[in-house]
Amino acid sequence: MITDWEKKKVAVLGLGVEGTSILPFLKKSGASVWILDRKQKDNIDHNFITQAEEFGVEFQLGKNYLENLTDFDVIIRSPGVRRLLPELIEAEKKGVEITSQTKLFFDLCPCPIIGVTGTKGKGTTSTLIYEMLKEAGSDAYLGGNIGEPPFSFLDKLQTSSVVILELSSFQLQDLTKSPHIAVMLMVTSEHLDHHATQEEYISAKRNILRYQKQDDFAIINRDYPASNESDVETEGSVFYISRERETNNGCFALNGKIVVRKNDNDDEIITTKDIALPGKHNLENVCAAVMAARLAGVGKKHMVSVLETFTGLPHRLELVSEINGVKYYDDSFSTTPETAIAAIDAFEQPKIIILGGSSKGSDFSQLGKIIRESDSIKAIIGIGDEWDEIKSHIGNLNSKTLLIEGANTMHQIVLAASKIAQKGDVVILSPACASFDMFKNYKDRGEWFKKEVLALA
Repeated sequence: MITDWEKKKVAVLGLGVEGTSILPFLKKSGASVWILDRKQKDNIDHNFITQAEEFGVEFQLGKNYLENLTDFDVIIRSPGVRRLLPELIEAEKKGVEITSQTKLFFDLCPCPIIGVTGTKGKGTTSTLIYEMLKEAGSDAYLGGNIGEPPFSFLDKLQTSSVVILELSSFQLQDLTKSPHIAVMLMVTSEHLDHHATQEEYISAKRNILRYQKQDDFAIINRDYPASNESDVETEGSVFYISRERETNNGCFALNGKIVVRKNDNDDEIITTKDIALPGKHNLENVCAAVMAARLAGVGKKHMVSVLETFTGLPHRLELVSEINGVKYYDDSFSTTPETAIAAIDAFEQPKIIILGGSSKGSDFSQLGKIIRESDSIKAIIGIGDEWDEIKSHIGNLNSKTLLIEGANTMHQIVLAASKIAQKGDVVILSPACASFDMFKNYKDRGEWFKKEVLALA
């Protein structure tokens, strides 16, 4: 833990939302700060540059931004920068301290942290927990990949506050402390474009549990092997969640009810039909949020109030509009096969699915099997660089399923869907892939989808 920043030469590696948020702390602590980024100034958000210049930082930008790292005392890595970059490893060997905003926040935070990770669902679960705590009157803060950068609210925190952090594998990778309440949701294949192996990815996720003490709590999804097998990593008390089976000391969805079971005593929280979030997969997130809120001292009425009104986050099975009896859903946040499967499973109505995008090294075999065996998929609109790979795993479609290819813009995609959609159908943008071949990011993809759908009305 770094306790004295005075006159230390510090490199902030990556100028973005997180990189900018830590600058006030560093300057206040007396550090000499440099911004290192692969991009040149003209290609970085002007607001970030302006904020950095206000703090009098120096810049090292462009293709040689990783040169002379041994000149620094500390390097603070942003989440998008690979921890195992050869240049960082070499600098570390020569005595430079490599850390991150997340790691520093864990050192400095004066109150309990509830951390949430998983391949998918962590944003929804984190927000549910936050809303439940706020509903109960807690001084709660939401940060990480969602909400605000944690350093933006560090000065506001009291010992009585609670921080909820959505934590990606990139943020967890070099942690040496774990949250007081750690939530491990579904963990499947993901980010093999960033991690060298699946094992490295899972190991990074498990840091959320690895440094817990006996008075901490772990909430683990039993329905996925990589998550379920992670219970050995924690010394804390373990609670399990499931939407497939009953579980002792945990929370599960069964027979249309969300139930918390502790020491063989059942407490029914809510019936599933009263939950506002769409999709069976969201029952996993609901169970995790309920269990975390219960451990944090939130009463049932406050949980129920949130569950009856919270309809989800943008681009996560978000209902855009109903036009001529057809419902259009934006699930652009779906960047893995598992989330596309969840979207297919969420609706019984005839479906038109938009699939494809840029590669993340995913395995589409299970998605292909689900599509091949489904009798409710009316059509598939295949798009992007990865479509051929997805199609190869689908194999022979049944004769009832229409295959549409060749759409190169969102206008063409939505228009194609609208021409074949009939009253009672659902159209779902759930690509199962990243978006960088056609769009800036998943948000940009989702916003274009919304724009084109609303233009149909």
